[in-house]
Amino acid sequence: MFGRNYNSALLEDAVDQFASLPGVGRKTALRLALHMLGQPEENVHRFADAFLKLKSQIHYCPDCNMISDDGICPICSDSRRNRSVVCVVESLRDVFSIENTGQYNGLYHILGGIISPMDGIGPADLPIRELTERIAGGEIKEVVLALSTGMEGETTSFYIYKQLSGLPVTVTTIARGVGFGDDLEYTDELTLGRSIQNRQIFKP
Repeated sequence: MFGRNYNSALLEDAVDQFASLPGVGRKTALRLALHMLGQPEENVHRFADAFLKLKSQIHYCPDCNMISDDGICPICSDSRRNRSVVCVVESLRDVFSIENTGQYNGLYHILGGIISPMDGIGPADLPIRELTERIAGGEIKEVVLALSTGMEGETTSFYIYKQLSGLPVTVTTIARGVGFGDDLEYTDELTLGRSIQNRQIFKP
């Protein structure tokens, strides 16, 4: 008898894989695994192939670190975007959240994390130098710091602010409609949109 009473090591392995996803418990994982089991084989191959291609063929934009099917991402290559403003965020999810508000039309700079000594992440592990190099190009006039408002996010924002000191750029931050410790991806679109519209000069 198998550990979870599934009577199949193959099913148990499939459930384990689904359960490893964020926010997926074992009951949901079992339901998903059984659903896939009931699908035509070509559908399962198409499902698996989508993720294999995502992992092996995805590119990261050399300008902002956004994902892209080719080289420069659609946001950076869009001539309609305001190229004088760049919004600094922690993750891809934050870009999606901000884009969904429809209240921001500038560019982005994705850090891929925030300064966190407990996790062994220091300033050198983040593309902060690349941000200063983008600003040195002279086109960017405003940097919007839109990082999480917890202690680590605030530390990262302050570090970036210090690195930008002396450069001809205005540093702003989203308004405090986003509460302390909140992640952007969990903030409702209306609140986030207003916070971006009403952004303020960054004050350390």
